[in-house]
Amino acid sequence: MDDTQRIAGTWRLISVEYQDVATGERSLPLGAHPVGYQLATPAGRWIAIVNGEGRKPPTSEAERSATLLSMIAYTGRWRVEGDRIVTRVEAAWQPAWVGTDQIRQFTFDGDDRLVLASPPQPHPNLLGKVVRLFVTWERDSN
Repeated sequence: MDDTQRIAGTWRLISVEYQDVATGERSLPLGAHPVGYQLATPAGRWIAIVNGEGRKPPTSEAERSATLLSMIAYTGRWRVEGDRIVTRVEAAWQPAWVGTDQIRQFTFDGDDRLVLASPPQPHPNLLGKVVRLFVTWERDSN
């Protein structure tokens, strides 16, 4: 089975970790138990939605703005290039990602875990602070 076939499917989020490129510090910006799913179709559609741990409905404008910072969602066309997944973003929670290529180096941890790592990039939820993203997914068997 080639990598595209191994990646295709539905994945459940395990963890999201950011590494500040300037300091090397690692953090869990969406909490220890974020919730999310990723769908990679064999035909080339990528859909990912990630919610931070403990999100609640907002009751004010300030909370509504903060709610946007506790999620990530995007979709586009994906392809494998060597050890990288490249997704051309067509729609996203943050307009800054629309029209960009989101590149993630991938590795497999056994047959049921997919680990994605981004190159250093400014993150729209952090007002452009440059970070690396490390996201771990587990194949969804449901």
